[in-house]
Amino acid sequence: VKPFVPAITWALVLAVLAHPLHERILAVLRKWPSISAALAVIAVTLAIALPATLIVRQVGAEALASISTARTLVDTDRWKLAIERFPRLAQVSEWIEREVDLDEQVQQVTGDVAKGVRGALRRAMDIAITALVTLFLLFYFVRDKYGILRVLEQFVPLSPRENEQVRNNIRDTLGAVVFGTLAVAVVQGTLGGLMFWWLDLPSPILWGAVMAILAILPLFGAALIWVPAAAYLAIDGEWDKALLLTAWGTLVVGLIDNLLYPLLVKNRLRIHTVPVFISVLGGVFAFGASGFVLGPLVLAVAMALIDIWRRRMALGEIEEGVNEPRTKK
Repeated sequence: VKPFVPAITWALVLAVLAHPLHERILAVLRKWPSISAALAVIAVTLAIALPATLIVRQVGAEALASISTARTLVDTDRWKLAIERFPRLAQVSEWIEREVDLDEQVQQVTGDVAKGVRGALRRAMDIAITALVTLFLLFYFVRDKYGILRVLEQFVPLSPRENEQVRNNIRDTLGAVVFGTLAVAVVQGTLGGLMFWWLDLPSPILWGAVMAILAILPLFGAALIWVPAAAYLAIDGEWDKALLLTAWGTLVVGLIDNLLYPLLVKNRLRIHTVPVFISVLGGVFAFGASGFVLGPLVLAVAMALIDIWRRRMALGEIEEGVNEPRTKK
């Protein structure tokens, strides 16, 4: 089962995304459930695959271009010329030359990046197989979702009301943690990439994608990219661009999280940020990329079951030290 965990996970996520569209199509084509499900799957797949393909291709091209740019900066000693403009940074330049072999470090980093790109190409077959299995499962998850839920509920020792509570908890948590977090991260990465493009910084799409990934992390997030970029502009003498990037990163990219996330999540998520973050991080360590969904999913189920157990205890349906419900006379 483990090799299919990513496919099952992403099929479930896409099925949730496709649900509203499928319901609308099904209202028109109710006599043809398979066709309705197929149309919903095709629409969601194209909406995600087309832009993702374009972005991945551009990011790959810009990554290779960035390797060449980094080598050029080191070979031409441009970084030393920029630092020499500031006498107070002369000691920094001397320390870097004495302690760090920049040429060797750049060669190592660029070599690792190149190996990563080649490794990604070699893994293309595995990705293609996972994608096919995901689409196969997605079709049946969309078409037969109500039947699947009924079968699963037969194996769960919960009442219909409690089953509904678990489903609602899963829906709200996934909607808040997965879709809300991803939406905010994409917006932050897009805004950061647009400013990189406006300031004529190299590889704006690449760094925008990196900022989107880092935006998932709490505290620093996208600032791990735009702060060094602003410092680079300042050292290079581009003070106006450095100040503009700093203001944009602080006031727009940094604050959009506080403005947009509450609008997307609203009151659905009633769990503290710490257990949510730990569930995401633990899920990623345990299951890879699919753990970004599985971690919060496990947390949502656990919180729902704890709430149900507390309610049963309050109603006297469970005796202390006894796991079975009390038989009512």
